Amino acid sequence: MALAFDEYGRPFIILREQEQKSRLRGLDAQKANISAGKAVARILRTSLGPKGMDKMLQSPDGDVTITNDGATILDQMDVDNQIAKLMVELSRSQDYEIGDGTTGVVVLAGALLEQAERLLERGVHPIRVAEGYEMASRIAVDHLEHIAQKFEFDAANIEPLVQTCMTTLSSKIVNRCKRSLAEIAVKAVVSVADLERRDVNLDLIKVEGKVGGKLEDTELINGIIVDKDMSHPQMPKQIQNAKIAILTCPFEPPKPKTKHKVDIDSVEKFQTLRLQEQKYFDDMVQKCKDVGATLVICQWGFDDEANHLLMHRNLPAVRWVGGVELELIAIATGGRIVPRFQELTTEKLGKAGLVREKSFGTTKERMLYIEECANSRAVTIFIRGGNKMMIEETKRSVHDALCVARNLIRNNSIVYGGGSAEISCSIAVEAAADKYPGVDMLSGPLQMLSKLSLWHLRRTVDYNPLKQFLQLNLNKSRKTTPTVGLTVMMLGQMTCVSKMCLKL
Repeated sequence: MALAFDEYGRPFIILREQEQKSRLRGLDAQKANISAGKAVARILRTSLGPKGMDKMLQSPDGDVTITNDGATILDQMDVDNQIAKLMVELSRSQDYEIGDGTTGVVVLAGALLEQAERLLERGVHPIRVAEGYEMASRIAVDHLEHIAQKFEFDAANIEPLVQTCMTTLSSKIVNRCKRSLAEIAVKAVVSVADLERRDVNLDLIKVEGKVGGKLEDTELINGIIVDKDMSHPQMPKQIQNAKIAILTCPFEPPKPKTKHKVDIDSVEKFQTLRLQEQKYFDDMVQKCKDVGATLVICQWGFDDEANHLLMHRNLPAVRWVGGVELELIAIATGGRIVPRFQELTTEKLGKAGLVREKSFGTTKERMLYIEECANSRAVTIFIRGGNKMMIEETKRSVHDALCVARNLIRNNSIVYGGGSAEISCSIAVEAAADKYPGVDMLSGPLQMLSKLSLWHLRRTVDYNPLKQFLQLNLNKSRKTTPTVGLTVMMLGQMTCVSKMCLKL
């Protein structure tokens, strides 16, 4: 190591070991990048399938997270390699667009990289590999659209949606309550969905949690839950037929926007200032009373004198409510958010049949329930659990179930699982090898890709993967049906498994 100086006299260090390092080029660079991508996929492989294992993650602050959600695992991993970061972004995009399948998409990408490495070792040009993958992808997508079946349901018959969400929750840590959680998720999605336009706005579904109780105590509230309580302990805890003033302006006297100050040099001047502030508070409270408000929800805090005056005027109030929660309250109650007191009118008040404050356990923690709202399209899923870690994992699981139900409402086309769709796509790509130049060299690797995914899927259910794959491939070759796949106990028709699940 040597110390040198630049033309401005700033010192910098020369590392002699740096001269011994060489830049990777060509096949070596490609193999290094592929190795980084495969390493990320290898980490997630054990979390795939009906018996996939959970990962225990510890943050730099010491917080522990236990989950098998691929997006959460990768989001909390400390990844430095740029190719590995692309895999993380892939999982994040899958979670943002679809909401589920974050583990499977990374494992699939890792398998594609593994097959690409073999092609590169055989001397195939990287551009040629990419073009072949793109062409094979189009063939597979077209084949999936061909073998897809329509998923029929309506608002009166949500059982098919419930069964699908139960499948999503089967691999989660909350699978012992998958029936109740699936019903809650489906009812929440149907409540906010426009089935005629096939549109679902998940922003209208708020997922809240509180430590305590059992997982079975999780409930769906047709309204909004706010993690706040009344601003004064002597205010009423329950309000019937509430008319709510939703404010984003501070409940305090206006402050001058200058750097000047007021000097008070006598008791009379101080008394005058106090009376003026008291009159300002009195006018604000009277304004709320005149428009007919029976509850005030404010984004900002209250001055102590204003809070005391609200209590004496019998006007319950809630302070420090977040902006997102204010929007949900406005949507649910049909009210308007008021940015200035001068704009507060009777028409802008929200309406709710019942507003109540609820306490939990022996602690002082309380939450505000806003129920029987004018617009029932805003709902809340309230999760209970023994600890914070369980609450957070349940939130992630419920989010996956919500996204699955939303996706089925938007597009009701389905393909069967158990590896049946993958094997069917592999056979379709192999059959198209004679028609499309460039696909012929990929038909073999893509067949190996389907074998790889099924191999690992079978390992997660503790059975011999090679024997089952060979039998499955033989059945696929003899039959043209795209529904033959692997179940947890045996090889069979996925349609039969679906019918059996619907009967349970």
